[in-house]
Amino acid sequence: MDLKKIDAPLSTTTYNRNQVDAETGNIYEAISIISRRAEQINSEIKKELIEKLEEFATYNDSLEEIFENKEQIEVSKFYEKLPKPHALAVQEWLDSKIYHRRTEEENK
Repeated sequence: MDLKKIDAPLSTTTYNRNQVDAETGNIYEAISIISRRAEQINSEIKKELIEKLEEFATYNDSLEEIFENKEQIEVSKFYEKLPKPHALAVQEWLDSKIYHRRTEEENK
């Protein structure tokens, strides 16, 4: 996932209910799908952030020595400025980039 190319709002936005439930016909189903995608996005971002911060990790036994690495601070600031996972998921949903299916219909 390329986080720089996503055009999601950084603050609270009001969405048209009809646009959100257009694909499913049910607002609760649409919100459920969006929330699952937001959880996936959150875990992807967290995994990516941990991997990048481990590159800068220094392991010391001494608590007195704390190093502030400028690159580490820049990486942290970048991730703090990103849109929240739920905003990314809603934007993906409105752009029809989320695949979903109804399993109960497939089982019949």
